[in-house]
Amino acid sequence: MLIDSSTDKLLEDTSRSFYLTLKILPKKIRGQVGLLYLLARIADTIADSKVGEAEMLIESLKMYEESVKDSSINIPDLEPIAKLQEDQGEQRLLRNVSQVVSSLSKFSSADKTRILRCLKIIIAGQTLDLERFGPANDSQEISALQTPDEMDDYAYRVAGSVGEFWTSMTLAHLVRADGPKEEKMFDLGVKFGKSLQMINILRDIPEDLRFGRCYIPEQLLKEHDLNPEDLLEATNMSKFRDLYHHHLDITDGHLRAAEEYIMLLPRTQFRLRVACLLPVLIGQKTVNLLRSRNVLDSTDRVKVQRKTVKRLMLKSVLSTLIPGGAARLLKNNRKIRQ
Repeated sequence: MLIDSSTDKLLEDTSRSFYLTLKILPKKIRGQVGLLYLLARIADTIADSKVGEAEMLIESLKMYEESVKDSSINIPDLEPIAKLQEDQGEQRLLRNVSQVVSSLSKFSSADKTRILRCLKIIIAGQTLDLERFGPANDSQEISALQTPDEMDDYAYRVAGSVGEFWTSMTLAHLVRADGPKEEKMFDLGVKFGKSLQMINILRDIPEDLRFGRCYIPEQLLKEHDLNPEDLLEATNMSKFRDLYHHHLDITDGHLRAAEEYIMLLPRTQFRLRVACLLPVLIGQKTVNLLRSRNVLDSTDRVKVQRKTVKRLMLKSVLSTLIPGGAARLLKNNRKIRQ
């Protein structure tokens, strides 16, 4: 159990593959990480709502954040947004926001501060998304990020900050580190989080374009004689491939940082190492697949199969029991091209 039985069920319904990571985490940080996930998932569902104007959704996010920080402030009515969710798990999550928010009281003031700090950064990223692109409706107009710095900043806000939070929880409850090692862990942890968000961005280009959102910077598209609308055509993949692989290379660099992060964790922290290994292994597999596919073809969405995820989980556990096993597994998994 991560927090309590009912909140745990919300986690299982909404996190799916991430729930595997949560279950393997050490108990000392499992509940805090799970709660942050749920709080962020609620904010993400509000931000991605297909009802209302951007200003209304931004205000809903602001009210939600304030109600999480201050229990005396009423949680906004999210029923109109809940009704629109096709996913039953997300419906239940939005209808049980009070239950999720009340779980904050189960943790120390220091852990609560860490959770709220990360949630604030995530919501700031979601708000910025709404300001740039508007609501996630089917759109005839496509807006794009302008520069690589904007893309990197977005990846930090919605995922790199989670790597930062994960590291703060690890250092507070599980691992001792001196000044230089602590600083390095935070730096690598941010890149760890960014790697997973970059994979989402690079895998979901057709879906984002349908909602009028292009996360590939327009500055770089122009350098390759492309515009965001060109990415709607699968036949433009040959023209887009070099730029796409440039971003896959950036993602690979972040995944290498995640590998280094894992190697800094004590071997005695068995559960923590396995929990970190699994998303990196899945990330490596996904990047390998993306390199060989036409990501602009909306009918061919890349996804690591469930049976492969289960196999990687088993390999993660076994490799952590063997001296040097995790490093070899990561190296071999990185080399495989599918």
